[in-house]
Amino acid sequence: MTVPSLPARYRPALRAGVLLSEPLLHGPDLVHLIKNTGSGQSFKVGPREHFLISRMDGTRTLEEIGADYAGRFGRRLGDSHWRSLLSLLGTRDLLARRPGSPDAPGDPAPGTGSAAASVAGSPAPAAAATAPGAEPPAGRWPLRGSVRLVADADATAARLHRLTRYLLTPAVLLPLLALTVLMEATLLLRLGELLDGTAALFTAPALLLAVATLLWLSTALHELAHGVLAHHHGGRVSEIGLRWRLPVAIMYCTVDDFLHLPRRRGRIATAGAGAAVNLLFLLPFFAVWALAPLDHTTRQAVGALLLLGSVQAFTMLLPLPPLDGYRIAAQLLGATGLAASTSAYLGLLLRRSPAAARYPRRARRAYAVYAAAVALTLVLLAAAASAVAHHYLTNAP
Repeated sequence: MTVPSLPARYRPALRAGVLLSEPLLHGPDLVHLIKNTGSGQSFKVGPREHFLISRMDGTRTLEEIGADYAGRFGRRLGDSHWRSLLSLLGTRDLLARRPGSPDAPGDPAPGTGSAAASVAGSPAPAAAATAPGAEPPAGRWPLRGSVRLVADADATAARLHRLTRYLLTPAVLLPLLALTVLMEATLLLRLGELLDGTAALFTAPALLLAVATLLWLSTALHELAHGVLAHHHGGRVSEIGLRWRLPVAIMYCTVDDFLHLPRRRGRIATAGAGAAVNLLFLLPFFAVWALAPLDHTTRQAVGALLLLGSVQAFTMLLPLPPLDGYRIAAQLLGATGLAASTSAYLGLLLRRSPAAARYPRRARRAYAVYAAAVALTLVLLAAAASAVAHHYLTNAP
């Protein structure tokens, strides 16, 4: 329908379950992610659109929101601007309909997206996209597929959180982390012995299977840890399941609203929880390896578990997509699409394009830091690979 004039008393309200993110770098721009948890869709808007949308709580009228906008940005919005924005939100199913309140504008005319962008003079909202970390619909095929393991993943995460939340208290967590640092320092000093034990492991099929099973269990705990920490910081777990790409099968835990967790610290903790649990999982085995009187073969197998488990954990912390370390880097730098944005910025620099100079200082600094972190990571990986190869070559029979 056509709405010639919007009532100033209309009080728009976002539908329950709509999530708004903090400002994030995306290319040269600052954007906010808006997610409809009902449909699972998300899209990006600029800071000015976010200013308006974040005030649509059902208590403010259009007149009041418009006055706030004029006070902040120095311009008032006309009916056509409001109609475009509200129509866009309506077609995304983001607006609640409350009995007794005037209806929001109806279906938008063609070109609504660009019209809505003109409200704030910033880029138009991006097309709806699957939320970060969301899994494809469950399905089963002979060689690849996925299946949900629990009917209510969020309730399962809540139960696990109740059972393990004492581990998240500083009195327990800090000593565990200190023991983990001690373990890794000791393993580093005994690296040659561990490398020899790992090589020997591949000549003992039964022990190799036992170590592989324990590493798989560690991977499952890794995924559950993401869900528990997300719940701890106010997030929601949508799926816990099993995904297979034969011959490999792994568990997964999907936190759909990761980017919408209330605090950056919570998002970083959620991303890093998996690797932390991988290392904590190794502590009992480290105690056995360091203190128990083991025969030579068993000691080598336990040492191989410690080495491979540590490599598993630290690999997940590398700042490369799609690893957990990449999510941590993106949160530390306040960006979404960090790798793609960095690549685009570096491409402009290499071509000496004037567009590179138009990136704001915050964006230039963030992308330069990430590029340096990736370069350093690759150098360290190459050095580690070279050191391992040198060890095996010089100690070959």
